[in-house]
Amino acid sequence: MNPYDLSAADLDALREFGNIGAGHAATAFSTLLGGVVRMSVTDARLCPFGEVVEVVGGSDTLVIAVYIRIEGEIEGNMFVVLSPESAERLLNQLIPGRTPGDPYGEMEYSALGEVGNILSGAYVAAISDLCGFRMTQSIPAVAMDMASALLDIGLMYGSGEDNQVLLISTRLTHGGREIQAYFFLLPDFHSSSELFDNLRGKMSSG
Repeated sequence: MNPYDLSAADLDALREFGNIGAGHAATAFSTLLGGVVRMSVTDARLCPFGEVVEVVGGSDTLVIAVYIRIEGEIEGNMFVVLSPESAERLLNQLIPGRTPGDPYGEMEYSALGEVGNILSGAYVAAISDLCGFRMTQSIPAVAMDMASALLDIGLMYGSGEDNQVLLISTRLTHGGREIQAYFFLLPDFHSSSELFDNLRGKMSSG
């Protein structure tokens, strides 16, 4: 059986995995932002890496992307992608006294890197808890660019357009404001089957 052929039950289980990670992230964001943060999973599935740009709005869409490398028993690349509007809402809550629309400087990129670090770390923790894999993650790198640049970066790091990517879309609500974020996990070729087979097995037996 193709490890990427998921049944309806598999997709429900994958969504539940997304909820586990979102729960971890909500706790961390509540501390970072102050006050209650609610997170919900709006989409959880596998898709070809070549479709990533369409998921975030198309190749010419401007996005904020946080790139993180994971290493250990599972290796691969992670992206946390925000629209400029969502990033702006976050920054205005994270940086006291910031004027909306201010240009991005070191402080803004650092804050967005921390957001990406929290969200990716939450899903790494969920995978580790569920499957028992030991993994570490790199310091985040943040960039603002067209969505098509994400594809170029992924290809540069060895992910083919047909390689499967784990997509989890989340909605964060804090202080009456909603922020949409996309999490993509692109396991290296040698890690793909091991990760997805393990996840499917654990989620199906849970």
